[in-house]
Amino acid sequence: MLAIFKREIQSFFSSPIGYLVIGLFLLLNGLFLWFLKGTFNIFDYGFADLSNFFFLAPWVFLFLLPAITMKSFSEEKKMGTLELLLIKPVSLWQLVWGKFLGSFFVALVALIPTALYVYTLYCLGTTVGNLDMGLVWGSYFGITFLIACYTSIGLFASTLSENQIIAFIGARVLCFLMYYGFDAMSMSFDDGSVSILIRDIGMNSHFEHIALGILDTRDLIYFISLAFFFIYLTVLQLKNGNRT
Repeated sequence: MLAIFKREIQSFFSSPIGYLVIGLFLLLNGLFLWFLKGTFNIFDYGFADLSNFFFLAPWVFLFLLPAITMKSFSEEKKMGTLELLLIKPVSLWQLVWGKFLGSFFVALVALIPTALYVYTLYCLGTTVGNLDMGLVWGSYFGITFLIACYTSIGLFASTLSENQIIAFIGARVLCFLMYYGFDAMSMSFDDGSVSILIRDIGMNSHFEHIALGILDTRDLIYFISLAFFFIYLTVLQLKNGNRT
């Protein structure tokens, strides 16, 4: 598994893709938060608060993580190297976990430079240090779990086709449905309990709880279960594809 993980990291950073994805993530967030006038601009917002970043980041990752994962298995299928990986002394689970951790690591590398936002706001407040670090750490914690789920969904989508564009679009659609689709569906119900039940199926509801600094085990179990579910589907799809 470690060899697969290292291979994934090398493949990302030996080509422009890894640097492009990380740069694009930082560029988009930087433009919206610090330069472009509008709802997300921190200076226009008027508070030393990172809530706009944590609202924006899941949507940016929704576009960028499919770009990271789209080649994970699609390229292997197209190049005919998937069969070579499958005959190596690693199990399907080790193969999938190795690729998952590689993509997950790249996304975390993109997230690390945003610590500069925290430091900047820490200094910009009317009173230096007037920043709710509990909310900040909770939001980063939630984003990490969200990245894990996006990554597992993207890996699954990459097993469905050897065409990377189809894998990219499929991952984006699935990530969107799991993040916001159930929120949209819940608005169609007048019954409040049914609406809440449907909304809780989606990731946004659970991410909001963690972002508020509320570490509920139900939210943690939800994210871990969802990530494992799509990893299991990835293994299952590879197993069935290999049989055919």
